[in-house]
Amino acid sequence: MEKWDKSWTLFLDRDGVINQRIPGAYVEFPEQFTFSENCLQALVVFRKIFNRIVVVTNQQGIGKGIMTTDQLTAIHLFMKNAIEKAGGKIDEIYHCPGLAKDNPECRKPNSGMAFQAKEDFPEIELSKSVMVGDSISDMEFGKRLGMTTVLIEGNEDERFNDELIDFKYQSLFEFATTF
Repeated sequence: MEKWDKSWTLFLDRDGVINQRIPGAYVEFPEQFTFSENCLQALVVFRKIFNRIVVVTNQQGIGKGIMTTDQLTAIHLFMKNAIEKAGGKIDEIYHCPGLAKDNPECRKPNSGMAFQAKEDFPEIELSKSVMVGDSISDMEFGKRLGMTTVLIEGNEDERFNDELIDFKYQSLFEFATTF
Protein backbone atom coordinates (compact mmCIF):
# COMPACT_ATOMS: atom_id res chain seq x y z
CA MET A 1 0.00 0.00 0.00
CA GLU A 2 3.00 2.28 0.02
CA LYS A 3 2.18 2.95 -3.63
CA TRP A 4 -0.84 5.06 -2.67
CA ASP A 5 0.04 8.73 -2.43
CA LYS A 6 -1.21 12.18 -3.42
CA SER A 7 -1.42 11.09 -7.07
CA TRP A 8 -4.26 8.69 -6.14
CA THR A 9 -8.01 9.29 -5.74
CA LEU A 10 -10.25 7.67 -3.16
CA PHE A 11 -13.82 6.85 -4.22
CA LEU A 12 -16.16 6.05 -1.33
CA ASP A 13 -19.64 4.60 -1.24
CA ARG A 14 -21.83 6.23 1.41
CA ASP A 15 -24.35 3.88 3.03
CA GLY A 16 -22.60 1.07 4.89
CA VAL A 17 -19.19 2.73 4.53
CA ILE A 18 -19.38 6.34 5.75
CA ASN A 19 -22.66 5.95 7.60
CA GLN A 20 -24.60 3.09 9.11
CA ARG A 21 -27.27 1.55 6.93
CA ILE A 22 -30.88 1.61 8.06
CA PRO A 23 -32.03 -1.96 7.31
CA GLY A 24 -34.92 -1.94 4.85
CA ALA A 25 -35.09 1.86 4.73
CA TYR A 26 -33.33 5.00 3.55
CA VAL A 27 -31.59 7.81 5.39
CA GLU A 28 -34.15 10.53 4.67
CA PHE A 29 -33.10 13.28 7.10
CA PRO A 30 -29.83 14.45 8.69
CA GLU A 31 -31.12 13.28 12.10
CA GLN A 32 -31.11 9.70 10.75
CA PHE A 33 -27.52 9.91 9.52
CA THR A 34 -25.13 8.11 11.88
CA PHE A 35 -21.45 7.92 10.98
CA SER A 36 -19.91 4.46 10.98
CA GLU A 37 -17.69 3.84 13.98
CA ASN A 38 -14.46 5.89 13.80
CA CYS A 39 -15.26 6.94 10.24
CA LEU A 40 -14.39 10.58 10.91
CA GLN A 41 -10.92 9.60 12.14
CA ALA A 42 -10.44 7.45 9.04
CA LEU A 43 -11.28 10.38 6.78
CA VAL A 44 -8.66 12.53 8.52
CA VAL A 45 -6.06 9.85 7.71
CA PHE A 46 -7.21 9.61 4.09
CA ARG A 47 -7.01 13.39 3.63
CA LYS A 48 -3.26 13.14 4.24
CA ILE A 49 -2.82 10.32 1.71
CA PHE A 50 -5.12 10.89 -1.26
CA ASN A 51 -5.26 13.90 -3.59
CA ARG A 52 -9.02 13.67 -4.10
CA ILE A 53 -11.74 12.02 -2.06
CA VAL A 54 -15.14 11.67 -3.71
CA VAL A 55 -18.35 9.94 -2.70
CA VAL A 56 -20.33 7.97 -5.28
CA THR A 57 -23.71 6.86 -3.99
CA ASN A 58 -26.81 5.25 -5.47
CA GLN A 59 -29.86 7.02 -3.99
CA GLN A 60 -32.90 5.44 -5.60
CA GLY A 61 -35.04 6.64 -2.68
CA ILE A 62 -35.35 9.82 -4.76
CA GLY A 63 -36.52 7.88 -7.80
CA LYS A 64 -39.02 6.01 -5.64
CA GLY A 65 -40.45 9.28 -4.28
CA ILE A 66 -39.43 8.43 -0.70
CA MET A 67 -37.20 11.49 -0.44
CA THR A 68 -36.38 14.61 -2.43
CA THR A 69 -33.14 15.93 -3.86
CA ASP A 70 -33.36 18.76 -1.30
CA GLN A 71 -33.49 16.20 1.52
CA LEU A 72 -30.42 14.45 0.11
CA THR A 73 -28.62 17.79 -0.20
CA ALA A 74 -29.35 18.52 3.48
CA ILE A 75 -28.00 15.10 4.49
CA HIS A 76 -24.83 15.61 2.46
CA LEU A 77 -24.31 19.12 3.85
CA PHE A 78 -24.61 17.71 7.37
CA MET A 79 -22.14 14.93 6.48
CA LYS A 80 -19.58 17.24 4.84
CA ASN A 81 -19.72 19.77 7.68
CA ALA A 82 -19.08 17.07 10.29
CA ILE A 83 -16.21 15.62 8.24
CA GLU A 84 -14.59 19.03 7.80
CA LYS A 85 -15.05 19.88 11.48
CA ALA A 86 -13.20 16.65 12.35
CA GLY A 87 -10.33 17.58 9.99
CA GLY A 88 -11.28 15.44 7.00
CA LYS A 89 -12.40 16.45 3.54
CA ILE A 90 -14.70 15.29 0.77
CA ASP A 91 -14.03 17.00 -2.55
CA GLU A 92 -17.38 16.14 -4.12
CA ILE A 93 -20.42 13.93 -3.69
CA TYR A 94 -22.03 12.32 -6.72
CA HIS A 95 -25.37 10.58 -6.47
CA CYS A 96 -27.65 8.68 -8.79
CA PRO A 97 -31.39 9.06 -8.10
CA GLY A 98 -32.34 6.51 -10.76
CA LEU A 99 -34.07 3.24 -10.08
CA ALA A 100 -32.16 -0.03 -10.28
CA LYS A 101 -34.74 -1.46 -12.71
CA ASP A 102 -34.06 1.42 -15.14
CA ASN A 103 -30.27 0.87 -15.00
CA PRO A 104 -29.28 4.50 -15.71
CA GLU A 105 -25.65 5.21 -16.65
CA CYS A 106 -25.12 7.07 -13.37
CA ARG A 107 -26.09 4.07 -11.23
CA LYS A 108 -23.29 1.83 -9.97
CA PRO A 109 -21.99 -0.50 -11.23
CA ASN A 110 -22.27 1.67 -14.37
CA SER A 111 -19.49 4.23 -14.79
CA GLY A 112 -21.36 7.54 -14.99
CA MET A 113 -20.40 8.93 -11.59
CA ALA A 114 -16.71 8.14 -12.17
CA PHE A 115 -16.77 9.89 -15.53
CA GLN A 116 -18.45 12.91 -13.92
CA ALA A 117 -15.72 13.02 -11.27
CA LYS A 118 -13.05 12.80 -13.97
CA GLU A 119 -14.73 15.64 -15.87
CA ASP A 120 -14.81 17.79 -12.72
CA PHE A 121 -11.27 16.82 -11.68
CA PRO A 122 -9.29 16.06 -14.89
CA GLU A 123 -6.22 14.99 -12.89
CA ILE A 124 -8.04 11.86 -11.68
CA GLU A 125 -6.53 8.72 -13.17
CA LEU A 126 -8.99 5.88 -12.75
CA SER A 127 -6.14 3.34 -12.76
CA LYS A 128 -4.72 5.24 -9.77
CA SER A 129 -7.97 5.18 -7.82
CA VAL A 130 -9.35 3.11 -4.98
CA MET A 131 -13.05 2.22 -4.68
CA VAL A 132 -14.26 1.47 -1.15
CA GLY A 133 -17.74 0.00 -0.80
CA ASP A 134 -19.87 -2.63 0.86
CA SER A 135 -21.81 -4.01 -2.10
CA ILE A 136 -21.23 -6.06 -5.21
CA SER A 137 -22.15 -3.04 -7.35
CA ASP A 138 -19.35 -1.04 -5.68
CA MET A 139 -16.81 -3.76 -6.44
CA GLU A 140 -18.03 -4.15 -10.04
CA PHE A 141 -17.90 -0.35 -10.49
CA GLY A 142 -14.28 -0.26 -9.34
CA LYS A 143 -13.12 -3.23 -11.38
CA ARG A 144 -14.83 -2.03 -14.59
CA LEU A 145 -12.84 1.18 -14.29
CA GLY A 146 -9.49 -0.44 -13.44
CA MET A 147 -9.52 0.69 -9.80
CA THR A 148 -8.20 -1.09 -6.74
CA THR A 149 -11.21 -2.33 -4.76
CA VAL A 150 -11.72 -2.44 -1.01
CA LEU A 151 -14.70 -4.23 0.46
CA ILE A 152 -16.10 -3.12 3.79
CA GLU A 153 -17.62 -6.32 5.10
CA GLY A 154 -20.95 -6.47 6.84
CA ASN A 155 -23.54 -6.32 4.08
CA GLU A 156 -24.86 -9.84 4.60
CA ASP A 157 -27.38 -9.39 1.79
CA GLU A 158 -24.60 -9.55 -0.79
CA ARG A 159 -22.80 -12.55 -2.30
CA PHE A 160 -19.33 -11.63 -3.50
CA ASN A 161 -17.01 -12.90 -6.19
CA ASP A 162 -13.56 -12.65 -4.63
CA GLU A 163 -12.09 -11.81 -8.04
CA LEU A 164 -13.71 -8.38 -7.68
CA ILE A 165 -12.11 -7.66 -4.29
CA ASP A 166 -8.50 -6.63 -3.75
CA PHE A 167 -8.75 -5.98 0.02
CA LYS A 168 -11.34 -6.67 2.75
CA TYR A 169 -11.80 -4.83 6.04
CA GLN A 170 -14.45 -4.70 8.74
CA SER A 171 -14.68 -0.90 8.61
CA LEU A 172 -13.36 2.21 6.93
CA PHE A 173 -11.36 2.85 10.08
CA GLU A 174 -9.70 -0.58 9.93
CA PHE A 175 -8.68 0.21 6.34
CA ALA A 176 -7.26 3.59 7.46
CA THR A 177 -5.13 1.91 10.14
CA THR A 178 -3.14 0.13 7.43
CA PHE A 179 -1.46 3.41 6.50
